[in-house]
Amino acid sequence: MVLRKLLVPVAENPESERAMDVACQLADRHAMIAVLHVIEIPPVLPLAAHMLDEERAAHQLLERMAAVADRYGVNVEPRMLQDRSAGEAIVGFAARREIDLIVIGAPRKPHAAFGSTAEHVLRKADSRVMLIAAAPVRKAVDAAASVIAAA
Repeated sequence: MVLRKLLVPVAENPESERAMDVACQLADRHAMIAVLHVIEIPPVLPLAAHMLDEERAAHQLLERMAAVADRYGVNVEPRMLQDRSAGEAIVGFAARREIDLIVIGAPRKPHAAFGSTAEHVLRKADSRVMLIAAAPVRKAVDAAASVIAAA
């Protein structure tokens, strides 16, 4: 399968950095990777609100991700969107761009498999989706093992 249009939605977490690395490894030499950061706007603010701190952080994040792509020699297109829902923005972006593969990094959650953004993308995207997640947290398993050992 030739992957020419990839999308890597990114947030400030190690899983996003790993997703970018994986996407670069999968990309064909003629591929374009769109790197997307979504700034979620609270309902009390207009969608066009200027979130200066968030925008500054997003630019820094996108620059770091572009540097990863540069190491692989892959073409990258950094994008920032503002929306009420990151999941909806990602799915819409992927549909408009006819993305072949979405590579999304998702931290594991204590009481759910993943967060609402990753869940939404997995359920609603028309594109193929590859989820990059950290290994499960071992604390609960280790605690249960120590209780059994003590018994």
